[in-house]
Amino acid sequence: MRVGTVGTRSEIDYGAVFRAGQAPAAVLTPDFVMVDVNDVFLKVSGRGREEFLNRNVFDAFPPNPAESEDSEQQGAQMLRTSLEQVLTTRRRDFIPLQRYDIEVADRPGVFEERYWSTVLTPIPGPHGEVRWIVLTTEEVTDFVLALRRSGVGGEQEQRTDSLALQLQTLNDQLRRAHREQRETTSALREAIERQRRLVYDASHDLRNPLTGLLTELEVALSEPGCDLQRMLRKLLRDAERLNDIVADLLDLARLDTETHENDRLIDLAEFVTEELDRRTPGVAVLTRLDPHVRVRASAIRLARLLGNLMTNAERHTNTTIEVVVAADPPDAVLEVLDDGPGIPPEDRERVFERRYRREEARLRDPGGSGLGLSIAREIAQEHGGRLYAAERRDGARLVLRLPLAAK
Repeated sequence: MRVGTVGTRSEIDYGAVFRAGQAPAAVLTPDFVMVDVNDVFLKVSGRGREEFLNRNVFDAFPPNPAESEDSEQQGAQMLRTSLEQVLTTRRRDFIPLQRYDIEVADRPGVFEERYWSTVLTPIPGPHGEVRWIVLTTEEVTDFVLALRRSGVGGEQEQRTDSLALQLQTLNDQLRRAHREQRETTSALREAIERQRRLVYDASHDLRNPLTGLLTELEVALSEPGCDLQRMLRKLLRDAERLNDIVADLLDLARLDTETHENDRLIDLAEFVTEELDRRTPGVAVLTRLDPHVRVRASAIRLARLLGNLMTNAERHTNTTIEVVVAADPPDAVLEVLDDGPGIPPEDRERVFERRYRREEARLRDPGGSGLGLSIAREIAQEHGGRLYAAERRDGARLVLRLPLAAK
């Protein structure tokens, strides 16, 4: 496998990286057939590569001569259970401490007592299935023997294996706790960054209409003979603009704390029809709405999402907007299409960034905040869906996908 780097012709030989690993490792198929082992694995086992390749892992390792038949069967069953667990859950699994003795080099029939801690890691294929299983093991013999030597009497010796297993379990728990701590810290940083951007957006977007209001009021006070009706109409437009911006910013703030207690079953065709009846668009709106396409969502949030998509389409379209509802299991699909200038491929993600506005959008609507599509996408994500700009030859095509609700 090769991976190129930008601006260079360097490559990574992953086979060489695997073989040079510091811990004994083997690659297994989903049928538990060994297809590769690294150099450390061969060194530790004292055997040749040909003794492992293309052999089932349970055939490649003979019974441990130092263990009883019951213990050997228990160890093999433990490995098999762990492998099947990896195939079922597609998640890493840890095998409790096991004993497997190794034959002493140059002394046939003489085995040394060895203890191992093993991890099984699934490697996914192109469709998410488990394609390979990497078996990695670490020898913990010295640790187990040290615990045994520190004990007093036979009872302590019998408890050594159990104590080692408890320590291994504790170590695994500490790893998980550390990973969860990193994830929590990352989430907190993202939340702080969102709040910082929210304050910046508020300051920037509120400044222009506030400046306009102040200017008009100063003119009204300094020029008593001015056209009061004209000035009031302009002040009203600035106040409406302020109200729209505040509504957008409040929506962004709510999305960080939104719960789904008010979610309900919504028939998208009926919902879209009702919402479009409430609007007074200046262009023709055509619909193709399949019945019985249901989602579970907040009606208020979904109305906000659809409203933002329609406002965006009205801003850019030339003559006609089309709204489509259809089922594409496992998703419900809602599309809003316009016949405007469209969105270039390089901008299809950027239009969902907060406050990003293309030059054409700024010319058509200089007062826009650039928050509408960002809010719409975040609402979609809060409901387990996604919103994206799809390819269309003439105009823009915004696609919302939400999980279909169970019947």
